[in-house]
Amino acid sequence: MNESAVSLTAGAGGPHAPEIAAAETPSAGFWPLTLGSIGVVYGDIGTSPLYALRESVIAAVGAGNPASEPVVLGILSLIIWALLIVVTAKYVLILLRADNNGEGGTLALMALASRGLGPKASFVILLGIISGALFYGDAMITPALSVLSAIEGLKIVTPAFEPYVVPGTVLILIALFAVQSRGTAQVAAYFGPITLVWFIALAAAGCWHIAQNPNVLTAFDPRHGIGFLASHQLIGFLTLGAVFLVVTGTEALYADLGHFGRRPIQTAWLLVALPALTLNYLGQGALVLADPKTIENPFFLLYPEWALIPMVALATAATVIASQAVITGAYSLTRQAIQLGLLPRLEIRHTSAALIGQVYMPRVNTLLLLGVLLLVVMFRSSSALASAYGIAVTGTMVVTSMLAFIVIWKVWRWSAVATACLIGPFLVIDLTFLSANMLKVFEGGWMPLALGSAVMLVMYTWRRGSRILADKTRRLELSLTDLVERLERKPPARVPGTAVFLTADPHSAPTALLHSLKHYKVLHERNAILTIVSDSLPRVDPKDRVRIEPISATFSRIVLRFGFMEAPNVPQALAIARKLGWQFDIMSTSFFLSRRTLRPAEASGMPQWQDHLFIALAHAANDATDYFQVPTERVVEVGTQVKV
Repeated sequence: MNESAVSLTAGAGGPHAPEIAAAETPSAGFWPLTLGSIGVVYGDIGTSPLYALRESVIAAVGAGNPASEPVVLGILSLIIWALLIVVTAKYVLILLRADNNGEGGTLALMALASRGLGPKASFVILLGIISGALFYGDAMITPALSVLSAIEGLKIVTPAFEPYVVPGTVLILIALFAVQSRGTAQVAAYFGPITLVWFIALAAAGCWHIAQNPNVLTAFDPRHGIGFLASHQLIGFLTLGAVFLVVTGTEALYADLGHFGRRPIQTAWLLVALPALTLNYLGQGALVLADPKTIENPFFLLYPEWALIPMVALATAATVIASQAVITGAYSLTRQAIQLGLLPRLEIRHTSAALIGQVYMPRVNTLLLLGVLLLVVMFRSSSALASAYGIAVTGTMVVTSMLAFIVIWKVWRWSAVATACLIGPFLVIDLTFLSANMLKVFEGGWMPLALGSAVMLVMYTWRRGSRILADKTRRLELSLTDLVERLERKPPARVPGTAVFLTADPHSAPTALLHSLKHYKVLHERNAILTIVSDSLPRVDPKDRVRIEPISATFSRIVLRFGFMEAPNVPQALAIARKLGWQFDIMSTSFFLSRRTLRPAEASGMPQWQDHLFIALAHAANDATDYFQVPTERVVEVGTQVKV
């Protein structure tokens, strides 16, 4: 491990969508941003019609059994009101207003909640760890389920294609993950138009079949849904787990607030996504009522035979877009978790010179690909995989509601009663959906729980181990002020240039400085003690980036602040310090870092197995030189051994 400082002020959450040109260009204009949000924000929820109604009806009546009109209308009513309450009311109308300096998502909400609670924010950090861990399950299931359900449309064209569904899905997914290193900026320009065509196709097919059976429009009456739940009891409760599939991907609404803005996201939902999804679900319901056998695949059977192959192609493109969004979201989540001290440093490659949000993380990409392929091979059908889908997303939604309660109560300063009246019903709905999905644990729901538990363990171990290591290091280090006074009274030999010593504690003498004096017995003409702090804000204003504090004539203390959405760049930040009067020439500056080799101690604050896990994570961490973008030719590393 190298010496650096990351101040953890909030937990981690997960955006679901890539950061594309429009997202980072506020001047792009309202309608271009609206079009971009159609592709990026609604790519995931827009592909739910491929499987959601089918799984809901099968959950209610069983595979191979015909569905009666009350069952179909009841399920349609639950679907429509889930879209209206969970998506429209909770996210579009309320949560989009809870922004952290323009940024949205569970991570931003957590930062707001953390500031609202102050020192009592440990519970908020735990919620962030849970939310971030569950997102990785979502990031694996979404590509597998979406692409698999699209390729299954080939079986409708001819049953001869059935043996090729899984191999075809595997090939598409491998190709998708293989191109990630090239970046998504160019591809993302087509996200909006392709997804807009997809929504138009959804609405057109739905309208045609609604015209054949206008009675399905009565599903807007919530009494159909309430009656279905009341009459079917446990089966109705189980069906809620499948109905929840219609709102998967909703977290992207909030996560991409900073990329597109509130108004474009709201407009895209109310004018395009919501009407198209509602019409398509109603059309599927009308088709199933006309011919119960179509429940095998009601989505593709909405279309005439001549349109099947084009729709399979369009569905594949739409599911790839949905998958791309969640993959890039995993990169963004991981980067933010690293900044907030929840994960060790991993290699981050910037794939665009113009867009700082365009990143690629090789290790994350490889792990996601292996996980996605494993899911496809294990479950082999979208119906089997759908059972595993809901738990991760419902868990994230429950966390979001809890954090929203804290923000509205503590930050917006509503009364606790008023806040409970606003958020309480949404939390009850989220918990109901979560409970319904938990009943599917043995059908595949164990997978996201197992994966989430593993990620939670890693995050918790890294955070706890880092604190133990920091406390132990602090006890061993000397006071920086005392050391500087001693050096000024009896200075060693001086050499030209500037030395920058990275340290996690700006008030203690860096280990690299002590070892440099011990071995080289010289001191540079100018010396800076550098600490890098991750803020609870998404981005730090450049004027607040650098804080310089003179310690003596030859020593300065420099603190660099970066937001949790930013990539730390030490040379650029030090260029700001030069404008503030600190003499800095990169070609005459040496950066001193301490590379720690960790060894398990006989007694520490963690069990021995957790000590070994922390040490393994530390060994796997990427080099601080690359992470902080320090020129490698200007770095001097000093090795030390520390027992934890």
